Amino acid sequence: MKTSGNTILITGGGSGIGEALAHRFHDCGNTVIIAGRRLEALQRAIAGRPNMHALTLDINSAAGVADFAQRLLAAYPKLNVLINNAGIMRYESLDHARSLADAEETVNTNLLGPIRLSNALIEHLLTQPDAAIVNVTSGLAFVPLTIAPTYSATKAAIHSYTVAMREALQGRVEVIELAPPAVQTGLTPGQETRPGYQPLETFADEVIALFRQQPTPREILVERVGFLRFAQEQGRFDAALTQINEFVAKARGHSA
Repeated sequence: MKTSGNTILITGGGSGIGEALAHRFHDCGNTVIIAGRRLEALQRAIAGRPNMHALTLDINSAAGVADFAQRLLAAYPKLNVLINNAGIMRYESLDHARSLADAEETVNTNLLGPIRLSNALIEHLLTQPDAAIVNVTSGLAFVPLTIAPTYSATKAAIHSYTVAMREALQGRVEVIELAPPAVQTGLTPGQETRPGYQPLETFADEVIALFRQQPTPREILVERVGFLRFAQEQGRFDAALTQINEFVAKARGHSA
C-alpha cells in the first residue's frame, strides 16, 4: 500500500486509534475522510487539516451503510483505501443469564459493520489504482479476554474474514490486517490512562513506520502485540491466556 497520494476512508475516525491514524495519514500527503456517529467529534478531529473531511455514518444500520456509501462516492470518487476501524468493547459476565444487548451490538458494530461497508464499496475499489482494505482487529483475536468474550470473538472473526478476503481479492485489492495490542484509548472506561497499556501516540507512530515498509506487511503488528499474535504457534497459548487476563484485571484495578 502506498502511503501518500491516496483518498482514504477511516471509520471510527473521531477518536482513539482512528483519529491518530487519520492525522498521520493526512500528514503523509493523503486525502482522509473520517466517519462516525458523532459529528462534533469528527469536526474536532479534522480541525486544522485541510485535506481531512468528515461524514456521519451509523455502522450498525444496513440501510445507513448503503446510504453512506452513496454519499461518500459521490463526494470522493477517487476513494481507493478503506480502513475498517470502528469498534466497541463491552464487558460481559458469562456465569449467569443476562441481557444479550451488549453482545448483539458488538457483533453488529465489529463484525457486520466492516462486512457491510466492504461489500458496499468493493465494486468501486476494484476500479481504483492502488486500492487497499485495512481491517483493524486486535491481539485479542488470537488470545481472548474472558471479560470481553464477544469483542474477542468478533475480532477473531474479522481476522478470519480478512484472510479469506485477501485470497479472494489477490492481485486486485491489497488486503491488510492491523492488530493492535492494549492501547490507551477511550475504548473502555478509564483506558486512556490505564497502566501498562501502550500510549496512543507511540502506537500510531509505530504503525505508520510499518505501513512505510515496502512491500507493506500483510499484518501490521507493533512489537507489543507479538505476545498475543504468536502465542498459539509458539506453543504458549495457555500461558498467554492466563497472563493477559491477569494483566488486564490488575490494570483495571489500578485505573478504577
